[in-house]
Amino acid sequence: MSDPTAPQPPQQPVPPAQPPQAAPYQAAPYQAAPASVPGKTLGIVAIILAFLMPLIGLILGIVAVVQSKKAGVKNGVGIAAIIIGGILVVIGIIVMIAAISAASMVGGDLVAAIAACENGAETVEVYGQTQFCSDLLAAQ
Repeated sequence: MSDPTAPQPPQQPVPPAQPPQAAPYQAAPYQAAPASVPGKTLGIVAIILAFLMPLIGLILGIVAVVQSKKAGVKNGVGIAAIIIGGILVVIGIIVMIAAISAASMVGGDLVAAIAACENGAETVEVYGQTQFCSDLLAAQ
């Protein structure tokens, strides 16, 4: 046993312990958030406008599909907007032509009746009804 009162030999300084070597830092592989498909939002706007304002919906649908095609993705909503917008534009043109032609036929009968009244006729037949020229000329 050792005597606690006995002189102790000098102790050697203990070098400080080095921290354990950590593995080099490696970040987890970065997963970028999926980017939105270019033209997707514009395609949705285009399909809505294709029903309300077909010509504008058609144009926006074309722009949306072109943007998507440049990015290398498909845009089915944009294609649907083009189809719907195109069909409704064609239907609108047909309806407009029919309305103009009906108005010109109706207006043509009335113009012919007024011309007959101005040439001295007392009564004329307009739309299957006999009218007095004095009434037609007063309404003009």
